Amino acid sequence: MADKQKDTSKRTTPKLEIVLKCDSVGSMEAVAHALSELILPKVSVTLIHQGLGAVSKSDVLLAETASGLIVGFQVDVLPGIGKVLKEHRVELRLYEVIYSLTNDIKAIAEGMIPAVPQEQIIGSARIIALFKSTRKGIIIGCKILDGFLSLGQKFRIISAIGPIYTSTIESLHIGQNVVQKATPGSEVGIKIQDFNKAHIGDLVESFRAVPLKVRPWEPRGQIIRKE
Repeated sequence: MADKQKDTSKRTTPKLEIVLKCDSVGSMEAVAHALSELILPKVSVTLIHQGLGAVSKSDVLLAETASGLIVGFQVDVLPGIGKVLKEHRVELRLYEVIYSLTNDIKAIAEGMIPAVPQEQIIGSARIIALFKSTRKGIIIGCKILDGFLSLGQKFRIISAIGPIYTSTIESLHIGQNVVQKATPGSEVGIKIQDFNKAHIGDLVESFRAVPLKVRPWEPRGQIIRKE
């Protein structure tokens, strides 16, 4: 069972598989070493082929079976390769400086890292009173400090030891009136049905998820020349 779990983990790790062509054995060893030194714990960067000399059609066909990326270091390109690259949606990147090469590969790989959900704080409030609800649960009386609270927002209660409760605002009152939104200075009541461990002085935060922009690797079927 442990072996199966390990294999599943490997399959979910994004992979950037590269065909590398260099002008000499020394250059090839130097580039391979530089790429192996990249710190990319969430992406696997692998050289599936290392060769010498000009980039050829066979290199393009090999790259097509992987990530669609050929990296050339101080090498030429055989005639007609541009057309082949376009037909097979493979990208060829040519470099003269190893530093530029590794920076580019790192940027591509980092763009493949799965997005981690981020949060934006919308509003904050302080609990100033606690009331028993007519049904199961409690009503927390809060004074809005910053931003706003509104129906449908995610919120959490934070005590001295950290977050202790997270839910969605399903009931929001100012006095006896149901409101959609409460702004700084307002005193509002939020009904909570399944939690009774809030205390006066606890902080209430409303928040929302913020999508991250991820740049997935998509070969452009062309030659890109770098320094």
